[in-house]
Amino acid sequence: MKKILTVLAVGLLCLLLAAGCGSQQQRGERKDFTIVTSFYPMYIDVLNITKGIDGVKVVNMTKPQTGCLHDYQLTTEDMKTLEQADVFVVNGAGMEAFLDKARKQQKLKVIEASDNPDISFITDDGEDNPHVWMSVTYAIAQVQTITSKLCEADPDHADAYRKNALEYCTKLEELKKEMHAQLDDLPHKDIVTFHEAFPYLAKEFHLNIVSVIEHEPGTDPSPQELEATISAVNRMSVKVLFTEPQYSPAAAETIARETGAGIYTLDPVVTGEADERAADAYIETMKRNMDVLKQALQ
Repeated sequence: MKKILTVLAVGLLCLLLAAGCGSQQQRGERKDFTIVTSFYPMYIDVLNITKGIDGVKVVNMTKPQTGCLHDYQLTTEDMKTLEQADVFVVNGAGMEAFLDKARKQQKLKVIEASDNPDISFITDDGEDNPHVWMSVTYAIAQVQTITSKLCEADPDHADAYRKNALEYCTKLEELKKEMHAQLDDLPHKDIVTFHEAFPYLAKEFHLNIVSVIEHEPGTDPSPQELEATISAVNRMSVKVLFTEPQYSPAAAETIARETGAGIYTLDPVVTGEADERAADAYIETMKRNMDVLKQALQ
């Protein structure tokens, strides 16, 4: 009888040890919570929200130099990236035209950063302009939206997400205050921008976009559009054109030759390296934009 009891005890102990080892193995193999972002502005936001949190991985789906996603087509590599996503963070408001296709092909939990009642969209030809992050106020709203939805999707890290988001939003509020102090009282407000990336920036800082060089980014303006822009520039008290680092300045240079306008660069914060240094990219780029506007409009 003692032998039977001994065998049973040893067997039970082995089972308990095996269960314990199995639990440890499961804990050791627990995969990261993976957040995939659609493009650079969303990547910047999520980097800041997830800063220093173990067990959370951030992947930017598109290449660092992709820029705005107006006509972007998903690649096979993109679909493989989305397969690993626990959450897909997008700008929304029509920026990611491929989103419906992605949802059909993948079971995706999508966070649309622009899905926030505090964001009032500017319409272009009856469609919402999606470049809302160019308003610092709306950039803050997007961070808040992403954070709220991430807390729902990944409650284990909710407190850390909220803490990081508060820290980043505080920095963005300081940026907003500095930009208003530098830009609100500029003597000249009329500007010509390269494409439709800057209406929210203009609205927030009381600038007036009198013309746009390329309505379809990357597509040369028609002769009629070029003539209309030249006429608008000639009526400006201070003739300034703003190009973007992501596109050729050729059309702007043609207008400058015809009008004597100065050419400056505004960056819509859509390209950059996808690494930890990107966390500061929005603030740094917006400060450069602030300095450029001051220089051009004094």
